[in-house]
Amino acid sequence: MLIGVLSDTHGTLPPGVDEAFRDVDRIIHAGDIGPAWILDHLEAIAPVIAVRGNMDSGELEWRLQDRAVIQADGQRVMVVHQAAPLLRAGVPEGVTVLVSGHTHRARVEHVGGLLHVNPGSAGGRSRDGRGPTVALLDCAADPPTASIIEL
Repeated sequence: MLIGVLSDTHGTLPPGVDEAFRDVDRIIHAGDIGPAWILDHLEAIAPVIAVRGNMDSGELEWRLQDRAVIQADGQRVMVVHQAAPLLRAGVPEGVTVLVSGHTHRARVEHVGGLLHVNPGSAGGRSRDGRGPTVALLDCAADPPTASIIEL
């Protein structure tokens, strides 16, 4: 299963998102979405799993949970907006992929059997010198892999 991953849109979907996610089976949004139309737009591409970010308010604040867990090709994928509190408390047993946002810094890192994917900021407010970024997560690979896409 190929999953498009994005975070920190803050009300902006940059050009290139539709093309980057053209072949995905599912989309994960790791919070700080902005208005609900962002999720509606993404749903037209593929089914969306989204979590609430610290800047999400109004309808999305009560509509979304703080975390989500999905199964994809035998991988247990946990989605949160801020990874640090979860990492301090301990990642639940069986989770093989952790998707988070919040930092506006794109990264893909293997840490002790856990693939940590932060797609950076799709809304263009990058803190790592890049423009807008998203990620592709391939859960069919063994082990799962991910790559950052600059838009």
